[in-house]
Formats: sequence, structure tokens, C-alpha cells
Amino acid sequence: MSGTTAHDTVPSTTRLLIVDDDEKLARLLRDYLEPLGYQVDLVHNGAAGLKQAQEGNYSAIILDVMMPGMNGMDVLRELRRTSQTPVLMLTALGDEPDRIAGLEVGADDYLPKTFSTRELLARLRAVLRRSFLTAKAQAKEDDKRAIVEVGPLSIDPEAREATIEGKPLVLTPIEYDMLLALARSVGRVKTREALLLEVAERDFEAFDRSIDVHISSLRKKLGDDPKSPRFIETVRGAGYRMRKPGSETWE
Repeated sequence: MSGTTAHDTVPSTTRLLIVDDDEKLARLLRDYLEPLGYQVDLVHNGAAGLKQAQEGNYSAIILDVMMPGMNGMDVLRELRRTSQTPVLMLTALGDEPDRIAGLEVGADDYLPKTFSTRELLARLRAVLRRSFLTAKAQAKEDDKRAIVEVGPLSIDPEAREATIEGKPLVLTPIEYDMLLALARSVGRVKTREALLLEVAERDFEAFDRSIDVHISSLRKKLGDDPKSPRFIETVRGAGYRMRKPGSETWE
């Protein structure tokens, strides 16, 4: 098995489960991965591995296919009923039909047991990275749907509705999009360019010329005084900013 370098590290919170009836190989993998910062648990039969996988909070699972009793395919099939934890499958069989079967059941990647530790590490990192990016994208989608509140102002992205103190605001589509973009960046300046990229779907030049008109209309509907705004303030030479609650008295 090949060696490691000093930069081959991951956060210590990355927990792995290895399910393999080859106890010697499982211990070798644990001894290789733990110095890199992984926390590794070992289980040596399918049924116990499934139970551990369902109960433990693991970042990824390394799962042997060929085990007596409940084999790896059966473990994975049951696991996928309730969990999308990344699974890297190991097998003594390198035939393409076996690899395809594992991927169809829900494996994230597949390695024959002729692998080097460096290859295992590269594959493991790849499935962890994909899992992280998927979770990050889902969190971003959830954030997009979350209700945004700034003082008495409330914006519901799913319903495309905005209210102040429970009273609905009648906004044009562009006004709504601008208000939401500013509210999501409360306390931070939004340049004209940023608003153009977030709000204008087509005619950028025309929208750029009318952006001040839209802001003026928004302020009127919000009951804002441009000289002393509660919500949208102009940052000279920069753009616009939604004021943070508490930076102004909310009446």
C-alpha cells in the first residue's frame, strides 16, 4: 500500500463506517485513514453493518459486496430505503456486470479489491465532495424558499408576496424582485450591477436607466422617506442597501 503526504487531511468530524468480513483488510484501512483525520468504525457482517449505518451519523460508508449471510448488495438495498449516505463498494469481483449492479442499487462508486490506498482515498474524497455539494445546493434551495423578514417587512418567496405589519404590498414583478434581493442582503450594499444580474431577465440597458424609478416607487409603497429611509437607503457612488433592523427605529 502506498504512503501519504502531510496535506492529505480532512476535518476530524468526518466519520466513516467500514463493513467488511475481511477483518485484516478493514483494520488496515482504518489504520491508513485515521491518521488523515477520519473517524473510522468497523463492522464485520452485513446485518450488523446495516444497523450501524442506520443508527450512526456517518459521512460515508465503505461496504464489501461479498459477505456471508446478508451481502453488501442487500445491505445497500435496505439502506437506500431510508438513507442517501454515500457508499463506496468494495469487491473481489471486477466484472462490469457486478459494477453496474452495484451502481443500479445505489452505490456512489465501486472499487475492486486490487485497489491501492491512494486510489481508495481519491474515490472516497470524490464521493464525499459530491455529497457535500449536493447538500450545499439543497440548503441554498431551502434558503431561497425561506421567508425573509426585515423589521415589520415580511417577504414570502414561494408565494411571491410581501407585507408590512401584515398588510400586503402591491408590487410589480420587478419591484418585488428588487425588494427581495435587497432584503436577502440586509446591511450590505447592492450595486447597480448586482441588481441587474439578479433582477433583470432581458433588457439590461433599459432596466439600468429605470432602476432609480423602481427604487423610488418601492420607497413610496414602503412608506419610506428618501431623506431618512427606514428600509432602502442610497449609498452614494455605490448603490442601495436595505437597512438592518435596529439601525433605525421601527415604528
